[in-house]
Amino acid sequence: MSHNTRQRRLAAQRACDHILSGLRPTTMRERLADLDAGGDLDGQPDFYGDGPVATLEERVAELLGTEAAVFFPTGTMAQQVALRYGADRTGHPTVALHPLGHLEADERHAYANLSGLRSTWPTTEPRNLTAEEITALAEPVSTVVMELPLRNAGFVLPTWDELAAAAAAAHAVGARVHFDGARVWESTPYLAHTLNEIAGLADSTYVSFYKTIGGISGAVLAGTTDLASYARIWRRRYGGEVFQQWPAALSALAGLDTELPRIPDYVRHARTVAAALSALPGARVHPEPPHTHRFRLWLPHPAQALNDAALALAEEEKVWFVAGWQDAAVPGMAMAEVTVAAPALDWTPDDVAEAGERFLGRVVEQ
Repeated sequence: MSHNTRQRRLAAQRACDHILSGLRPTTMRERLADLDAGGDLDGQPDFYGDGPVATLEERVAELLGTEAAVFFPTGTMAQQVALRYGADRTGHPTVALHPLGHLEADERHAYANLSGLRSTWPTTEPRNLTAEEITALAEPVSTVVMELPLRNAGFVLPTWDELAAAAAAAHAVGARVHFDGARVWESTPYLAHTLNEIAGLADSTYVSFYKTIGGISGAVLAGTTDLASYARIWRRRYGGEVFQQWPAALSALAGLDTELPRIPDYVRHARTVAAALSALPGARVHPEPPHTHRFRLWLPHPAQALNDAALALAEEEKVWFVAGWQDAAVPGMAMAEVTVAAPALDWTPDDVAEAGERFLGRVVEQ
C-alpha cells in the first residue's frame, strides 16, 4: 500500500460514523491526551525502567500470577530472550514451535540468526500443537512454544483440556513451555479460565500491549525471578533498556483498566457479527464461531476490488465495513481479518447484512 493510499484510507476511516471492523484512528495529540488515564502525568518519568514501567511490570505479574515480569520495547526482543533462557538452562539448542507462529512468520527467524537456535515443527496443520505431537518429538527440545491465539491460522485456540495436556506433555519430555501470548488477553472467554490460570500452565509468557488493549507499544516477559534476572541482563545486551518509556507504560496501564474488562463483550459480539457476515453471498468465516473477537472472512472477489469498495463506502456513506483484503490461495477468493471492538458493539445482524449488501454492491471487478 502506497503512503498516499494509506493516508486516504486512514482519513476515510477516521471520518466514519459507523465502524464494523477495527477502531477509529487517533492522532498523536489524542493518544497523549489519553495517557492521563494510565497514571499521574504530574509524577516523575521513568529512568531506565523504574517509575511507571516498574508499576506496569508489577501489575502484569499480578494479573498473570507470576513471580516477576520484565518490560521490553518489542515482543520480538522478549521472545528471543525467552528462547535463549530455555536453551541456556537445558543445553538444548532446538525449540519446538509452529511454522505459522510469530517466531517463524513475523520475526524473520531472529531466534536462529541472533541466538544460533534451530526449530522443529511438531505439526504444520493450521492449529495449535497437541500433546501427542509434542510427545512424539524425535529430539530433545529446550522450549515448546504455543501462540495463544494462533493468529496466522485464523486466531484459533485449543480447548482448555488440550492446552493443559500439551503443556504437561512438554514438561514430561523435559522442555520448558513458553506462551506467545501477544493476544492472550482475548483468549480467556474461549478457554474459560483466568489469565493467571492460563499463564500458570507455562514457564514463561509474553504479552503485547499494543495488541488488543490499545497501548502505544511495548511488551512484557513474565515468569520466575530467575527468568526476570536473566531477561534484564539480555534486555540490556539487546539494546532494549531505554532511557524513558513512560508513554508506552502509561498507555498500557490505561488499556489494562479500560479495554481489558470489555474483551468478553467483544468476543460475544464477534460471534453475532461473524454469523451475519457468513450469510453474505459466497462468504466464508473461520473459525465459525470465532474463538476470540477476531476472525477471518473470505469473499469471492479480487482483493483490490474489495478494498476499493470498502474505501468508497467509507468516503461516500461514512460506513467502515471490512478492509485490508488480500488475494487468497484459492483462485477468485480474497481474505480479510475482522476485529470486533467497541465501535461494533451497537451493530445488529440486520445492520451487518444491510451494510454488507451496500458494500458488495460497490464491488467492480476489472
